[in-house]
Amino acid sequence: MKHSLLYCLAATSLALSFFFERAPEASVMARASLAPVVAEASLLPALTIGKPATEPRDFGNPPATRPTAAELAASRDSLTYHYYAQTLGLHLAFDENKDLLRMVTDWIGTPYSYGSNSRKGTDCSGFVTRVFHEVYGINLIHSSRAMFSNTKRVAKSEMETGDLVFFRRGKGPIYHVGIYLKDGKFAHSACNGGVMVSSLNQPYYHRNFYAAGRVPAAVAADAAALEEAATALASATE
Repeated sequence: MKHSLLYCLAATSLALSFFFERAPEASVMARASLAPVVAEASLLPALTIGKPATEPRDFGNPPATRPTAAELAASRDSLTYHYYAQTLGLHLAFDENKDLLRMVTDWIGTPYSYGSNSRKGTDCSGFVTRVFHEVYGINLIHSSRAMFSNTKRVAKSEMETGDLVFFRRGKGPIYHVGIYLKDGKFAHSACNGGVMVSSLNQPYYHRNFYAAGRVPAAVAADAAALEEAATALASATE
C-alpha cells in the first residue's frame, strides 16, 4: 500500500513538472506565430483614415476608423515601389511600370550566356527579348543591331523607363543593348557579371554609349496599363 502511494505521488509530480516546463514553450510559439501578422499590420496606413468603425470606444478617445479598400491598395502599391526602388537603387515616381521593375528585379544575378535567353543564362539581347515579351507582349529580334533598326531614336536627355540603350566602340557596329530604368541607370546582361543594373555615368558605358531607342508598342502598352490601374482605383473608391 505504501509503495503504491509513493508511485502515485511520483507520477503526479512528473506530470506537473512536464506541464510547467512545456507551457512557456507553447507561449513562445504562440507569440512567434503572431509576429508576421503584427509586422504586416505595422505596414498598413494609420487607422485614422477611412470609414468609421462600429465598435464602441472608450469615452474621451476619438472613434476608431478602418482603411478603405483604396487606401489598402495604395499602401501595398507604395510598399512594392519602395522595395523595387531599394533593390534597384532608383528614385521612383510610383507611376513606373511595376511589371517591368519586377521582371528586372527577378532576373538580377542571372549569369551571362551567349546566344541564350533563359534564367539559366542569357546574353544582352536575349535578356531584352525576354523582358519585352513577358512585360509588353512584344517579340523583338534576338539581336542588338536589329533592335536598333526597329526603334524610334530619342535624345539621351529625354530617355524614359523602358527605352533601349545601345553601345558601340568607336565607329564599330552596335555590340550591346540594355533597358533604361531611371536616374541614368539601365538593366542589362554583361559578359563579366550577368544581369545587373549599371550607370551610364560609369566611364566604360559613358564612353561607348551610342544611342537610345523607343519601342512604340511598349509605350502604348504602358499607357493602357496606367489607364487600367486608374480605372481599378476609381472602382475601389466608389
